[in-house]
Amino acid sequence: MSGLRAMRSRLSLVYREIAKFGAVGAVGVLVNIGVFNLVRHSTELQTVRASIVATMVSIVFNYVGFRYFTYRDRDKAGRTKELGLFLFFSAIGLVIENGVLYLATYGFGWDSQLQSNVFKFAGIGLATLFRFWSYRTWVFRAMPAREAVEQAESFLTEADGQAATAPKTKRGKADAHGV
Repeated sequence: MSGLRAMRSRLSLVYREIAKFGAVGAVGVLVNIGVFNLVRHSTELQTVRASIVATMVSIVFNYVGFRYFTYRDRDKAGRTKELGLFLFFSAIGLVIENGVLYLATYGFGWDSQLQSNVFKFAGIGLATLFRFWSYRTWVFRAMPAREAVEQAESFLTEADGQAATAPKTKRGKADAHGV
């Protein structure tokens, strides 16, 4: 039963993380699409270049949102390394996101406002899957102390469960060998 409870607890934490990531990401998408359309229509930049500018603005917005909202409870010791990794994985996401738009625009000639926004959005979606995995795995890592406490609590819970089912000695206590 405790294994099921532990699994539910872990799933609950992952669901909360996904919801927070999604909330920051949704606002980041609005920033990205808004800046993309603003730059595309108020400057002479080509579609993909306007998209790259918009993606870079949303990367800055998203870092602040992830650091201070989604992953605020994570290890803050190595901020320089964290920021470097964030920018590295964000750059890969930028390539994924804008690669989709580039293919649609220059590969298929789909460059109307609607088509550009649809493929920009599709690229954001594909890049988001990569970003979620990379940020939670490499950038905003859980604090080692918290992991240690969770593992210790899990171990103690399992040990208590095993002790309750172990055979009792004459004094009513279970010994190490169940005798």
